[in-house]
Parts: sequence; structure tokens; C-alpha cells
Amino acid sequence: MKLESILLGVLARHPSTGYDLKKYLDNHGRFLRSNTQMSQVYRSLGKMESSGWVTHTVQQRPGATDAKTYRITDEGMTVFLDWLTGPYSPPTRFQDPDFSARITFAGFMTREQLLRLIDIELTTRREEVARHRFRDRRQAVDTSAPFDEDLATLVGEWAHEGGARAIDAYLERLEMLRRVLLDAPEGAGARELLSLLDAH
Repeated sequence: MKLESILLGVLARHPSTGYDLKKYLDNHGRFLRSNTQMSQVYRSLGKMESSGWVTHTVQQRPGATDAKTYRITDEGMTVFLDWLTGPYSPPTRFQDPDFSARITFAGFMTREQLLRLIDIELTTRREEVARHRFRDRRQAVDTSAPFDEDLATLVGEWAHEGGARAIDAYLERLEMLRRVLLDAPEGAGARELLSLLDAH
């Protein structure tokens, strides 16, 4: 997943300065991408502007640096929506942010598109659990360095148990969201949807 996809999603919601976009990545979007630098934001904005995906206007600020406000273009919106609702291939780790980034911008999807995305993610992760949960986790050790096999086994099993709990909780929350989307009447507002979420 590229930084441009996230930036286009934010700009699709509202025009923003480079500073606003960095602030979004540091706060609301902090789990979508790690440690994005201001220079990366501006470099991406420059590329997107060269591609015709965004445009900017300059706001004069006496006594301060002029502010560039970026807006998504029609072409940029097409690129963003193609990524958002296009084919989704889940990454090997459920913690990777591609799925999270997509559902962050769920307001640009139909309920059917969101359900399709959730179903792909659920199917993939259930298959992974079935394939890996009870695998043989023993590993051969052939080293001349001091090695505490009991300690390695302890930490390995601790990590496996933590991972199993994390993916189980993730699947449970995804299934709950899916049920809410299926149970909610068409045209339900945010308040009604949130009450259904609380009920589940």
C-alpha cells in the first residue's frame, strides 16, 4: 500500500495542507503507516500533482510562510476509488495496514463493497488460522554458540499464544462488523449503526 493512497483518501474527504496531512498521519492515521516524515508527504504530493491527481492553491499569510492547500482532482478521485474498491489481495500478516487503510475510507464505498472486502479478509484469515494454528512449532538447533532451548521454546510459545489471541479477537470484531452491516436497515444513520454495534 502506497502513501499516495492514504493521502488521496484524506484529500477526497477535504482539501488539506501538507501540514494537515502529516498531522492526520500522526494522529488518526497513525496505525496506517509508521513514522511518515514531512519530506515524504511533500514528495508524494509533488508526484501526485505531476500525475494530475491533485492540484493546489496558495494562501498568502503575512509574516509567515504561504500555505499550499491541496485538492483532489477528478482523475485523482478515480485513482483513489479504483484502489479502494478494486481487487484486494490480503497481505500475509493481518497486522499489515492495507485492510485497515481501506476500511478507514469506508464512507466512499457501498455497503456491498465493504461486505465484499470484509468477506475476503475473513476467508483469508480463517484459512491461515486453520493452516497454522496447530502446526509443528519445533525448530532444529545446530549451533556452536551457547543456546538455551528451554528459553527459546518458552518465548516461541508465548509469541504463538499471543498471536493466536490477537487474530481471534480480530476475526471476532470483523464478524461483528459484518453482522451489523447485514442486520442494519438500508439507509440507517450513524446513531442506529452504532447502537447495533453496541448490541452485538
